[in-house]
Amino acid sequence: MADFFDIHTIFFTLWDYPMSYLEFSGALSGAVATWLAAKANVWSWPIGAASVLLFFFLFYQIQLYPDMFLQVFFFITNLQGWWRWTHPKAQEADSRNELRITRLLGKPLILVLLGGLVATGILGTFAQNLHIWFPVLFSQPSAFPYLDSFTTVMSIIGTFMMIHKKLECWWVWLLVDIISTYMYFTKGVKLVGVEYAVFCLIAFQGAWHWWREYRTYPAQQTLP
Repeated sequence: MADFFDIHTIFFTLWDYPMSYLEFSGALSGAVATWLAAKANVWSWPIGAASVLLFFFLFYQIQLYPDMFLQVFFFITNLQGWWRWTHPKAQEADSRNELRITRLLGKPLILVLLGGLVATGILGTFAQNLHIWFPVLFSQPSAFPYLDSFTTVMSIIGTFMMIHKKLECWWVWLLVDIISTYMYFTKGVKLVGVEYAVFCLIAFQGAWHWWREYRTYPAQQTLP
């Protein structure tokens, strides 16, 4: 079982690219979870929880430490999101008795994004020094300390927005996915890179699907 979580345990080779069991399983479950989220399907949360557990082990082995820490957060919030979507308050429920889609606009959105930039600077500095402060745990320097930290922070923001079914979460995810695609290709985990490129398309699909559903609500329910 331990070999399954080792990135050097190869499942198959495709076009001279060795695919580990870990990368393949994490990418597949993550793709399914993201596709379901774009459809506003509540099962995206438990499947996503399984995916982030696999990616935790993957990111540790390729020195994307902020991404590694992010998976702990994702695991907890996937469980939180599952509960939030299936247990809305009466005034928040849609026709399926699930949490309805709302908006995050104006000053609240600006403050959230500015806070994300400040947090990126703090986390980036921490990530840049991890191998110096904790050499036993982190033998190699962080690959992209500030860029990785930016995607980490914005992923946290995007996740909380998705937990509360805010339509704008998909534009946050699009930015995260574009940057992540570049990082993963650069680090050589090509399947994950391809997956995040596909996630960019799914983010557009999610924004469109959620917008269409949002527009079907009665006028009194479309307030942020």
